[in-house]
Amino acid sequence: MSDSNTHLLSEAEPAPVIIDHPQGSSDLFLVCDHAGRRMPTRLGQLGVSDAEMERHIAYDIGAAGVAVRVADALDATLIRQIYSRLVIDCNRNPSVPSSIPEISETTPIPGNVGLTDAQREARRVEIFLPYHDAITSALDARAAAARPTAIIAVHSFTPVYKGEVRPWHAGVLYNRDNRLSMSFKRLLEAEGDLLVGDNEPYFVSDLSDYTIPIHAEGRALPYLELEIRQDLIASEAGQAEWAERLIRLLPLMWTEHKFAE
Repeated sequence: MSDSNTHLLSEAEPAPVIIDHPQGSSDLFLVCDHAGRRMPTRLGQLGVSDAEMERHIAYDIGAAGVAVRVADALDATLIRQIYSRLVIDCNRNPSVPSSIPEISETTPIPGNVGLTDAQREARRVEIFLPYHDAITSALDARAAAARPTAIIAVHSFTPVYKGEVRPWHAGVLYNRDNRLSMSFKRLLEAEGDLLVGDNEPYFVSDLSDYTIPIHAEGRALPYLELEIRQDLIASEAGQAEWAERLIRLLPLMWTEHKFAE
């Protein structure tokens, strides 16, 4: 990646990964794949307007604000990725077309059209790999120390997608292991005012996801992939409200799980 024509990030730009509470004492281990919407200087905005960069196509609105508050309150490690999913989606296998989308929802991404193999590889090596290498290293260290670990992946979703209204306030997603998801769904529903999706509005699969299949299921670790509707956490007040809920309920979920074992 030393070729100046393919090198992506300059030395002046921030690293793609932020690790909060790297020595956190909590068994809960948080990740946020789509925490930011930063663009590498070399790419401009990929031909995408400022207005579009405010939308879900660029990042998970509110997810980082919630995750940071939860990590701070619980002394939990949080690993988050700050560059836009339009550069490369860190929750997709780099081999699939949606990893670097030419169209996101209905919005063309001109700067992603006609990329060379070297340009794609630069995005994988400089953004995707550092993020997942950081997760791998942290989980390896926890395993070596025989630390219990539950992975909590924090995401957000749009209230409307291609004209279809999504009624859920939040959704719990899973693939092969639904134990934490079902426990957390019950706890959310017990709040009394929430409609919670069961593998809605998305579901986890080996084809459509990367973080949970590789880092959680690949290690046989319990996990929860949580989706929160964006209009509920777009503001600071909404992020604080949902963070308070998660700070209360995630430890209860984990206690239930450990007791059941």
